[in-house]
Amino acid sequence: MSDLFEQRHDEPEILPARKLLAHATGVFVASGRDFITTAVDALELTFEGVAGDFHAGYTRHSGGREPWYARGTEMRNERQLSIVAADELAVVAARMGIKTIEPEWIGANLVIQGVPRLSMLPAGTMMFFKGGVTLKVDAQNGPCRIAGRAVAERAGMADVEAGSLSFPKAAKRLRGVVAWVEKPGRVETGEEVSVRIPEQWVYR
Repeated sequence: MSDLFEQRHDEPEILPARKLLAHATGVFVASGRDFITTAVDALELTFEGVAGDFHAGYTRHSGGREPWYARGTEMRNERQLSIVAADELAVVAARMGIKTIEPEWIGANLVIQGVPRLSMLPAGTMMFFKGGVTLKVDAQNGPCRIAGRAVAERAGMADVEAGSLSFPKAAKRLRGVVAWVEKPGRVETGEEVSVRIPEQWVYR
């Protein structure tokens, strides 16, 4: 059995874990009947996510991102928070030919500054906020036409339908990440965040 663990010619390269220091420059809540958020001074987080938020809950219903389930199947909610970066949204806006994309338009709960290519953070990345909250990144947030329509409408694009269709392509791998609450508490605007990226490798 020991030969199963000997070094192989196709051994994957393993990148070491690392830490980054960042800040939460904006916090937002979707307190209405849809995903659009509004700026607040702080987020109150429970094990269900952001208190009172559209996406809060221990579970959620499956949608287009989970084609392996019948639509509407109850499943664990790993998408409690949406986290974005202002520099990435600026790139998306430029690609769409509009002046800006505000985090609220696409339902962001947190804007994080200080993490290069935030959308590329791997699953398992942990965010330790100075006030005590811990979030765990689940996955990259895939852009969709619904968010694209919100962007096109609020940006005043002449052709809203074309704008909604262009967003998924323009925002691919730039739409941020989704995360869930590992340790609840309160997150305030401007709070320091220790971002801890796990070991990484490509499983071929």
